[in-house]
Amino acid sequence: MMDKTPVYLIFVYLTLLFYNVRALAVKGSVPLDSLTFDKVISKHKAVLVKFDETYPYGEKQEEYKKVASRGSSQPDLLIAEVGIQDYGNKENSELAERFGVAKKEDRPAYKLFLQGQTEPIDYEGEIKDEDILRFVSHHSKLWIGLENCLQEFDQLVKRLLGSTSDEEKSGIIQEAEEALQKLEKDDDKNNADIYVKLMKKIVQKGNSFVKDEYDRVKKLSEEKVSDAKKKSFESRLNILASMKSQAGHDEL
Repeated sequence: MMDKTPVYLIFVYLTLLFYNVRALAVKGSVPLDSLTFDKVISKHKAVLVKFDETYPYGEKQEEYKKVASRGSSQPDLLIAEVGIQDYGNKENSELAERFGVAKKEDRPAYKLFLQGQTEPIDYEGEIKDEDILRFVSHHSKLWIGLENCLQEFDQLVKRLLGSTSDEEKSGIIQEAEEALQKLEKDDDKNNADIYVKLMKKIVQKGNSFVKDEYDRVKKLSEEKVSDAKKKSFESRLNILASMKSQAGHDEL
């Protein structure tokens, strides 16, 4: 016997099912609304919030999933999102007005909230997970496992940036070179080699070299270059961004 369920009911069911699937929580991300926003934000050292549609999808949402997954490894960083509804009950519209993202074309918008600061820091770059995580690492001074970065070498960089004697700096460089020799994976060796070369430049030119070199490479990466060269710049940028986060003070 043929099912006589009206076609429009089937359509409604499939539509609701589709939206429910899309609305599934992003792994590593916490949904916030007008009731929970301020309570949650105030309790964390750093919170990266994405203001977006209620049911986002597409390439930009895929980038956010990467950000949430990788950023969640840092215990002092919370990744969160606010879904804004432009119709019906206009869910979270007050938050959209409050943070200047009421217009649909202004979303998705990323804002970094730091404990003790009254205003968030706006992210204005491309919606790419590496760029967003570099932005967070730079402003929060938190270590985030960016691609190409090695925590052991970041710790050596932090010691180097804080050292005051030439003898101590030479010892740290030697430790880095010895650590490089112990690595087995080719990718790790290549990245560690970049660290060692940059650390030697820091000794030669001073701590300000980190920021100057980051700005220089960032500018080069924005020019029209081959994919291979762009990837090389991105690797170096990630390491430099992580170095900046190790500095722990604003002059870098």
